[in-house]
Amino acid sequence: MTDLPRLLVLTDRSQLPLGRSLLATMAACAEAGLTHVVLRELDETPEQRAGLVKAAVDLGLVVIAAHDLLPGAAGVQLPADGGNTSFVGLSGRYNGREDGVTACYTRGRSCHSPAEVATAAEDGFDYAMLSPYALTDSKPGYGPPLGPAAFGDLPLPTYALGGITPDNAAEAVAAGAHGVAVMGAVMRAEDPAGVVHDLLAVLAAATRPEVTA
Repeated sequence: MTDLPRLLVLTDRSQLPLGRSLLATMAACAEAGLTHVVLRELDETPEQRAGLVKAAVDLGLVVIAAHDLLPGAAGVQLPADGGNTSFVGLSGRYNGREDGVTACYTRGRSCHSPAEVATAAEDGFDYAMLSPYALTDSKPGYGPPLGPAAFGDLPLPTYALGGITPDNAAEAVAAGAHGVAVMGAVMRAEDPAGVVHDLLAVLAAATRPEVTA
């Protein structure tokens, strides 16, 4: 994952409408232009999650695995409370071994304050997710919304997560977010491809603030 996308979609099959599978949802999102997905499904076994990674990669998606590296994933997203500490404190991207070949993984950390983003930068992470941006149905009561003010002058490419929709994605980018990360707005949607299409259109037109030396 050499270039960080503007949109990340996080999976959560528990939020899917009745009768629709996670694979069908990922396929629809990929067809709509999604390039990167953060695979959660943390209640599944490592073997089951690895199977989901393969299925997503077969759809043309770049997969970031939540909490633990998985075969075929291009990166790992670690929780705010630390997770696998073997990824922390390494300069540059994490270099591991996969099937006897050196592999390079992009590392992200979930954060809940600008101070935690600063710590993630010091620890050598490649990007952060900062949440909750707005009120969210996925995790109600998960702290007060941070809003646009939290995204100014962050030391790391940071995604706004939590309550993100096509209606506020441009606002988050204009405030300083590198892009947006979305779970519920896509997972719960009757038309996930339509939501992804709208998000990508908004992000393509969104303008980030100029960085001054």
